[in-house]
Amino acid sequence: MTHSSIMVDVGKWPIFTLLSPQEIASIRKACVFGTSANEAIYITHNDEVFVFGLNCSNCLGTGDNQSTIVPKKLEALCGKKISSLSYGSGPHVVLCTEDGEVYAWGHNGYSQLGNGTTNQGITPLQVCTNLLVKKVVEVACGSHHSMALSFDGDLYAWGYNNCGQVGSGSTANQPTPRRVSNCLQCKMVVGIACGQTSSMAVVNNGEVYGWGYNGNGQLGLGNNGNQLTPCRVAALHGVCILQIACGYAHTLALTDEGLLYAWGANTYGQLGTGNKSNQLSPVQIMMEKERVVEIAACHSAHTSAAKTQSGQVYMWGQCRGQSVILPHLTHFACTDDVFACFATPAVMWRLLSVEHEDFLTVAESLKKEFDSVETSDLKFRVDGKYIHVHKAVLKIRCEHFRTMFQSYWNEDMKEVIEIDQFSYPVYRAFLEYLYTDSVDLPPEDAIGLLDLATSYCENRLKKLCQHIIKRGITVENAFSLLSAAVRYDAEDLEEFCFKFCVNHLTEVTQTTAFWQMDGPLLKEFIAKASKCGAFKN
Repeated sequence: MTHSSIMVDVGKWPIFTLLSPQEIASIRKACVFGTSANEAIYITHNDEVFVFGLNCSNCLGTGDNQSTIVPKKLEALCGKKISSLSYGSGPHVVLCTEDGEVYAWGHNGYSQLGNGTTNQGITPLQVCTNLLVKKVVEVACGSHHSMALSFDGDLYAWGYNNCGQVGSGSTANQPTPRRVSNCLQCKMVVGIACGQTSSMAVVNNGEVYGWGYNGNGQLGLGNNGNQLTPCRVAALHGVCILQIACGYAHTLALTDEGLLYAWGANTYGQLGTGNKSNQLSPVQIMMEKERVVEIAACHSAHTSAAKTQSGQVYMWGQCRGQSVILPHLTHFACTDDVFACFATPAVMWRLLSVEHEDFLTVAESLKKEFDSVETSDLKFRVDGKYIHVHKAVLKIRCEHFRTMFQSYWNEDMKEVIEIDQFSYPVYRAFLEYLYTDSVDLPPEDAIGLLDLATSYCENRLKKLCQHIIKRGITVENAFSLLSAAVRYDAEDLEEFCFKFCVNHLTEVTQTTAFWQMDGPLLKEFIAKASKCGAFKN
């Protein structure tokens, strides 16, 4: 099943706060998985694959059992163009590429990796048996079983089979991929989903089939007996199902007309029926709402979500430990965010596509246009160098310029303003501050900017400059900073520099700046320092 991608912020998943902004910006697709949402895999714009996190059961595929908070590259998968990915509770990971190849690694106690063994998969290995001749387009995992859907509609399953979830007709575990046939023999499967220990499939005429564990009615067959082979959900006769999604032990189905059905376990209200009674057969929900276009659930959570045609996102079921028994309208833009913020654990219900829009905020756009020759309508000349600015921005951001432009500005006036009382680095930093709200200057230049901020009555800028100076004070520059603080009437800063000089008296009195200090100031300093008992020794 193809899912349209939405603008999604991976930063909503706590584990991604470990990454730098550059790493976040490089992500094209991602998946958070694991029993405590402590593992993640992501694919970059140039198709490199990285993993990081706890590495339970070797589920990171790095070849060792070490956890890592620094992303590690999975060389075996780089350049493979991953198109679908799913994970189990072990955890194990199964994915397919655009070329239709299937890879698996991680927990393998029940042969859920499909390689015929029960040895843990420490690196991604291609699943070959019966799948080499098939182009696989979608994969799905239950807690310890796996499924793969081929381009031509054939379905393969393998792994744990205690309840018949592999659909082979027995309860023996299935060590390698085996085609799920019986009543699916001549059908073309178009969508698949797994609960913890159950499996569901949608065929191209809109029929739904279920098999495996049915103790909570999650197969929708009207009873709660397990099924060892696919069984048609007869109650959905007459509607055409487009999408199916499985939670831990409940199922959601979406029709071609945008109607939503739910069945199975309901301990947390995950069916959205307004009560907590299990349903053995499909019941229609959200009937009074507009057309539904997407449904979401995943086998590790008891949470449900749906998106309507106008983009409204609803959630219900277990939400941060609370039971929400009716679909609740959220402020989210996509169903993925429901799982990031409310599912326990906060895993992803699908391989997420992250679309980075080429969009700049107002602040970013302003920053970009500072000193831009193309768009500016005014120049300052300082020390023979030009700085290009925009009258409107200056008027909006600074009272000094608003007054200046109002008093004598007219269209015939020259487009260059000469500045001689401040140095180029200082004046440029000031103008840039008006565009960016920030200052990047060494403390010595920040003194000049402090002077400017004082004469232009820019109080926030004064505070910023004082902060830079305090942070950058050293034995060498302490006296020149002190004299500047006195000169510009910055009392707080003067006090700070004075204390610094007194605390480092021996070192600072040996600097040239100390002896170059002008007489009255030096006198005043010595008097004040003596009063504090600084010269006793």
